[in-house]
Amino acid sequence: MVGLLGVLAVWAWRGKPHHQSSGTGQIAETAQTLARVVRRQWEDEAILRQLFEPAPLPVIWTPCRRTELSAHGTPANTAIRCHAHDPDELIETFQRAARQRIVVLGPGGSGKTTFAVLLLLALLRTRDSDDPVPVLCPLSSFDPSRENARDWLQRRVAEDYPALSDVQRYGTSSIVELLTEHRLVPVLDGLDEVPAARQATVLAALNDTLPTNAPLVLTCRTDDYARAVRESSPLANATVLEPTPLRIGEAIAALRLAVSTQRRPAWDVVADHLTQNPDSPAGQVLTSPLMATMARSVYAGGDRDPTELTDLRRFPTRPAIEHHLLDALIPTLYVRSRRQAPTGGWDPEKARHYLTFIAHGLRDRGTFDFAWWELHTWSSALTKPWRRAVTWLGITLVGNLVTNPFLVLFFGAPLEIVPMCMAQAAAVVPIFLLSSRVSVFAGRAGYRTGFSALVALSGGLAATPATVPFLPGTNVVHQFFGATVFVSVCLWLALLAAGLPAPPHLPIRGRPGMSQWRRRLPRALGIVACVAVSSAVFFASYAAYVQHDGEPRVMASLRDGLVIGSLLGVGLVFFRWVRSASAADDQDTAAETLRTDRLVALLGGGACAVLFVLPDAGVRTSIWFANTVTDLAIVTAFRLLDIGAVGFVLALATCAWPYYVIARIQFAACGQLPWRLQAFLADAHRLGILRSVNSTYQFRHARLQDRLAESTRLPEPRTPADQSGTHSDSTTSS
Repeated sequence: MVGLLGVLAVWAWRGKPHHQSSGTGQIAETAQTLARVVRRQWEDEAILRQLFEPAPLPVIWTPCRRTELSAHGTPANTAIRCHAHDPDELIETFQRAARQRIVVLGPGGSGKTTFAVLLLLALLRTRDSDDPVPVLCPLSSFDPSRENARDWLQRRVAEDYPALSDVQRYGTSSIVELLTEHRLVPVLDGLDEVPAARQATVLAALNDTLPTNAPLVLTCRTDDYARAVRESSPLANATVLEPTPLRIGEAIAALRLAVSTQRRPAWDVVADHLTQNPDSPAGQVLTSPLMATMARSVYAGGDRDPTELTDLRRFPTRPAIEHHLLDALIPTLYVRSRRQAPTGGWDPEKARHYLTFIAHGLRDRGTFDFAWWELHTWSSALTKPWRRAVTWLGITLVGNLVTNPFLVLFFGAPLEIVPMCMAQAAAVVPIFLLSSRVSVFAGRAGYRTGFSALVALSGGLAATPATVPFLPGTNVVHQFFGATVFVSVCLWLALLAAGLPAPPHLPIRGRPGMSQWRRRLPRALGIVACVAVSSAVFFASYAAYVQHDGEPRVMASLRDGLVIGSLLGVGLVFFRWVRSASAADDQDTAAETLRTDRLVALLGGGACAVLFVLPDAGVRTSIWFANTVTDLAIVTAFRLLDIGAVGFVLALATCAWPYYVIARIQFAACGQLPWRLQAFLADAHRLGILRSVNSTYQFRHARLQDRLAESTRLPEPRTPADQSGTHSDSTTSS
């Protein structure tokens, strides 16, 4: 085995291929691809957010009056004034700003993110080939104590747009070069979404790390930015903008455009009331772009009467109306959706319950991003190493229960083999327990290879007691030692191919493809040849050692070793091809990344199961059977049904999709999430409740997430019949 394992260790020790820095052409192509993907992404998102339907709210942005929020020496351009719905004014404002650096301030719901998205789209629509590419990155994931701002920006762009990871097409440094040459415009959204204790540190990191002459857009709530400035300093060389209050007349005009003609008289009543009572709670609420947008969503379909907003007995204060709109949004949208598609749609009460659970989970983890590959961190069965090991042991046992009966039915195996297979599944427990410390050895490939051997040895020791009684010979010590070594070798082979079984930080973004096959083919043939030769040497040496009756079987074993080694090499190449898939140029949605990770998990699981049992099947065929390919296929199939579930599980546990499935089943069984979670999230996105940020979902409004997270009970569902009248009974406040 030493020759085979030596080659496998070299293969596992392989480093990443070295490539030269990106050339000028590669950098230009990177910028073009990034601009195309970003524009498609945010145009689709703007349509779903109804930013252009019927028209963006005419919010006016002017220089901030608080001089302490601007850096000293930054010229105050009082002539800057732009409407958020006018792309030309947005571009002119950005170009006239000091060194094209803008800080967008305002209270909650003032339209800061909308301003950033509209500016990003305006810049992309008028962009020339040499112009910088705006990229929107939520700041909530930036932690200056772990990485600097440049590294974080580079990582976010690479993770959010995985197509740029194709080093053969774009080189290894294209994103870095774009940042260095100021050909990226980072649009950093939501400094206020960073934990309060870290906001000043983030602002200081942006000043210390990013060049002061590089373009930048930063959004934040005014109070949070003022506190961060007091603790550090303002963003250098930046023009600070803030919105003027939305005029009542403009808000009413925009709301009239969003409703049918027969419902416009109701808004006339509201307008007359606000004219006579401009300081009423309704007047205060509708001057907020967020609440005006919320009112448009709630009352646009004609299900509710907007004149209820003028009832001072029901809504005596501004918070009362805000809570009413937040509570009414979800039931209204889902009732409207069910009426448009009576045979489908989600029950409003259940939808509110599911969204409340998601909001609670996001709040508890201090984030606004719902990533499907992190759902397992919400599950009690997958958080602790012991619980995770027991969970995967149960999955392995279920796999054995499914496959082992076929051994008895089709291969005539004795019934005693079933409990032996069940006992061998115990190998996964120490493997998962030790693999939970994989981050400790994440630095160098050599350490990971040695640690994989230690993990495999622990699994071999756990599985050996169930294997020894079925081995030939009478020397128990020899049997135990031989079984431990052989099982450990098979497990190590599976771990070298698949990696240590631990939840990944990110899903696999690419699909297996034939790109750069000419470059990959020589490397693949080299792996197959090395493994085949070493396997042939091993089989021939072993045959010479165990020859009997004076008849050496060296040549036959040499042939068997070449065949089995070639199969092992092909399996390793196939597994590497599956796991090193390349991403497409299109932006991956959450559903697409889920499907990709699932495909790779299943293909890799099947390949790893074969790799796990093939050495054992090869030895049994070469030594104990007639040495034909048919015998090898039969023995391999037997071992797959026997213990193949162990190799399959080890490969599955290196991907994100299996952990997501386990967590989803747990929460769905408890009624906390729907069984068809991705369909539910996509529908909530279509209705405008959630927004898509690359492969993650966020609540469209942070205020809505906060309101749901404060809920202690569900509101009573409203039926269409209840909403056909005056709608005096609003949705119960959470």
